Amino acid sequence: MKLYPAIDILGGAAVRLVKGDFDAKTVYDDDPLSAARGWTDAGARLLHVVDLDGAKRGEPVNLEHLRRIAAELAVPVQYGGGLRSSEALDAALDAGAARVILGTAAFTDPELLRRALDAHGPDRVLVSVDVRGGRVATAGWTETTEPSTAAVLERLLAAGVERLVYTNVDRDGMLEGPDLDEVRLLAASVSASIIYSGGIGKLSDLVDLAGLQQESLTGVIVGKALYEGRFSVAEAIAALGD
Repeated sequence: MKLYPAIDILGGAAVRLVKGDFDAKTVYDDDPLSAARGWTDAGARLLHVVDLDGAKRGEPVNLEHLRRIAAELAVPVQYGGGLRSSEALDAALDAGAARVILGTAAFTDPELLRRALDAHGPDRVLVSVDVRGGRVATAGWTETTEPSTAAVLERLLAAGVERLVYTNVDRDGMLEGPDLDEVRLLAASVSASIIYSGGIGKLSDLVDLAGLQQESLTGVIVGKALYEGRFSVAEAIAALGD
């Protein structure tokens, strides 16, 4: 499995939220590029960048930070947050994103999802499935969808989605570990590649995820635990067997 250190950008800084609450944030670096460089200097080979301002506004806000990160660091960057139009997707790719992540728009605008997959291919277009209280959260985690998570996943796979970012919002930023049963059932039930996020707090959490030995579970996003030095990038990569 691959490690994806997270750089969540809010108000121009690298932050982490607790359970997706924009009012419960911790600023870890005033410059997202500095935060990203810290991870790549430590050995990270991939980065996960989220434009939290864009997620709230419904359009990208922090493309310049993406551009700086992609231009100065020689690692692939996947980028999401506020990508709700073809123009926004193109702008993120033009700014240097190797992959783009559709969230809200994947559920509210199926035609946009189809166009994005057709234009850029399923390897470069990921869909973010952020689950809170058993329902998929959208609009910067401020709203939830009515269909069940299982129904949403089935619809996405039928539309041709091959890569998912799955976040347990209730665990995000809590450092209490993933729900391994939840992850196991998810990975066993879908054919798509899954990058998991939510609750990673100690190195054994990564060991446990790798120990599930689920072929569809291909990566893990880690934010707060890395920022707080609970383990290093090198230790995380080793734990995941990458």
